Amino acid sequence: MVHVLGVQLPDYQYARFALTAFYGIGHKTAHRLCARLQIHDKCKVRSLTPHQITELAAFLSSPSTSTPIPRFPLATSSYKPPPASTPLAVLKEETKRLSQRAWADPLRNVKIESEARRVVKDNIAHQRMIGSYVGKRHAMGLPVRGQNTQNNARTAKKLNRVDRRG
Repeated sequence: MVHVLGVQLPDYQYARFALTAFYGIGHKTAHRLCARLQIHDKCKVRSLTPHQITELAAFLSSPSTSTPIPRFPLATSSYKPPPASTPLAVLKEETKRLSQRAWADPLRNVKIESEARRVVKDNIAHQRMIGSYVGKRHAMGLPVRGQNTQNNARTAKKLNRVDRRG
């Protein structure tokens, strides 16, 4: 078993599925994370190198301060290459202009474990504070998303009673 930031990752699981053990990381985020850290899709946790594990821990501990990945512009389907007589300086300027487009890194704002739990708790507290229908359902310990309450509300009553209240 590999321990990363207090979470055990099973040895015999693919790395991209094992990353979903972190609260706040789903399949899509785990896939992007593996691509960012150059971990193959079929790589199991036991075959990760110490360098990859260190990179993973460093990225997950503070994703906002990690080094950004280089972005190079890709040609669209309607792209027509410039004539061969175009000066090199003009081509470099065009490439620089295209690469400066606003691009938001989806992994930049990843929140995991306690941060993600705090965000969920704050959102629920906000719903309760403003007195919305969802907030009232949370306060009463009832299902929030329209589920049937006559018979099947045990799970919601248990969850809303334990730690989701603000």
